[in-house]
Amino acid sequence: MWPVEYIHPATWDWFWLVTAFLFGAVVGSFLNVVIARVPLRQSVVYPPSQCPGCSTPIHWYDNVPLLSYVLLLGRCRSCGDRISLRYPLVELMTAAVSALLMGRFGPSSAYGALFVFCALLIAIFWIDLDLLIIPDVLSLPGIVIGIAASSLGAIPEMTWQASLLGCVLGGLILWLPAVLYEKIRGIEGLGGGDIKLLAMVGAFLGPYGVVFTLFLSSFTGAVGALLGMLINRTEANTPIPFGPFIAAAAVVYLFFGPNFVDYFFTLNQPFIIPGE
Repeated sequence: MWPVEYIHPATWDWFWLVTAFLFGAVVGSFLNVVIARVPLRQSVVYPPSQCPGCSTPIHWYDNVPLLSYVLLLGRCRSCGDRISLRYPLVELMTAAVSALLMGRFGPSSAYGALFVFCALLIAIFWIDLDLLIIPDVLSLPGIVIGIAASSLGAIPEMTWQASLLGCVLGGLILWLPAVLYEKIRGIEGLGGGDIKLLAMVGAFLGPYGVVFTLFLSSFTGAVGALLGMLINRTEANTPIPFGPFIAAAAVVYLFFGPNFVDYFFTLNQPFIIPGE
């Protein structure tokens, strides 16, 4: 996997950064449709966007990413119902990731491939958080795209062999304990969606990315479960979505993980801190 070299802001091409941010915001608006409709197996193309409260079609001037939410004060123009903060948040997340990828890779095939990866992760993050499901229609095509992008050289220093190995490792590393848990306890402890999601992560990030993502997501997931029990007094057996933790950990690895891997395997070079 590529070492992360942080680019000083003075060398950034601001035209491409702004373009990437705006493009990401537009894609984020589309991801909101995906998040709302894909779990219901509805078309993401038709009908056009409409208010969840009154079902009034949203005019184009009320559907400008980020800006419309601010101008409308977070409410529908027709019925006045409050619009979920999730909509601008998804747009902002996607825009920010797009700009960061552009700053890292520039206008290149790497930017395109990894932006698709991050867009899938963002959609999966919110769907699993809301409904405790990870649709196959997102993760399975993601696996194919990851292996194809690696085979074409679109992902730096990722070969199709590393992509395929990461995909297999990502699937098996969760599938085996899930099968054992179900046989011992008689109940499902880990959903198949999480297994396919980690396989998708492996297809894009390789075996090191899988190990890093699993470690970080398991740690943060355990902390999140503990906080939920302490703050919200949830039961120990309350289902907790694992997908958001996997998605977030994968993005962390994408921007910072390779340096951790290099540091712990070589132990002879300082860890690169952003800004230094």
